[in-house]
Amino acid sequence: MSDLKVGLVERALAEGFSAVGLCAPDAIPEAAGRLADFVAGGRHGQMGWMAERMGWRGDPAALWPEARTVIMLAEAYTPEGDPLAVLAEPGLAAVSCYAQGRDYHDLVKKRLKRVGRWLIEAAAKEGVAAEIKVFVDTAPVMEKPLGQAAGLGWQGKHTNLVGRELGSWFFLGAIFTTLDLPKDPPEVDHCGSCRACLDVCPTRAFPAPYQLDARRCISYLTIEHKGPVDEELRGLMGNRIYGCDDCLAVCPWNKFAVQASDAGYAARVGAPDLAELAGLDDAGFRARFSGSPIKRIGRDRFVRNVLYAIGNSGLPQLRQHAARLVADPDPAVADAAIWAVARLTEARKG
Repeated sequence: MSDLKVGLVERALAEGFSAVGLCAPDAIPEAAGRLADFVAGGRHGQMGWMAERMGWRGDPAALWPEARTVIMLAEAYTPEGDPLAVLAEPGLAAVSCYAQGRDYHDLVKKRLKRVGRWLIEAAAKEGVAAEIKVFVDTAPVMEKPLGQAAGLGWQGKHTNLVGRELGSWFFLGAIFTTLDLPKDPPEVDHCGSCRACLDVCPTRAFPAPYQLDARRCISYLTIEHKGPVDEELRGLMGNRIYGCDDCLAVCPWNKFAVQASDAGYAARVGAPDLAELAGLDDAGFRARFSGSPIKRIGRDRFVRNVLYAIGNSGLPQLRQHAARLVADPDPAVADAAIWAVARLTEARKG
């Protein structure tokens, strides 16, 4: 099977993946306990899907008992400029780098399927029947621990995967297969004494190194959290309206980050004016973000985030845009608008 593995890696890299590693489905025995502790502490917030099917999520071997190998693939989306520069522009919206281009779920899954089809055909030529299942983010698969077990990188102090030859900016996809292919050694931790990612977090979402409390994470708050955000946290979100790149961007290992290979990840959203975004109705929102992962959260949650950014801007000229939404049909939007108007009124008095 070693020749088949060599061909697999060559094919995956030719398809545009940045790195490939293989591990056994039972290579992450510690994952189930960590997940159970995370959920028991309530740190998953409103992400009920993390608590559901924990047996599958914590044990990949249980997800598909026939699988003998997990093929983990990394796909770079490295930004061209400084992703934190927009934070100094209060009238503009800060959108996470991963959401700047086309929806990564679609791009990665298509590539995974092509690699998977190649693997089935290559195995058939050797007289071996193979089955596969492909996963990108939406299934109960713990991609980051599997990525470390497959040697792609290690889970840093911010809990995200970091690679010595990849940096921080990459997506993960998985191909489970019934083929018993040679496995790669796991990666070890290379964070050392660095704590840049912990110290930069605006909301102090890391109770300790290697631990995340999603309830304080701006990525969670802007994407997953439904309804109003606690007022204590709103003022710390700045102009971040979709995701947050702070902990990724400051990682020293990014000096080795590889360039994105797919033009679909090129920035097309940019840093829009908050005033423009506040005026979006549902149809306008859907048209503006068609084909983008941003579309998944819907207009109401998106505009709620925009209003928090307006409230944090300190720009009195944006007050009128918030005032127009104080009677919005969505309670969270109306609440955010009232909060933003009050903040800007206060700022003007000051």
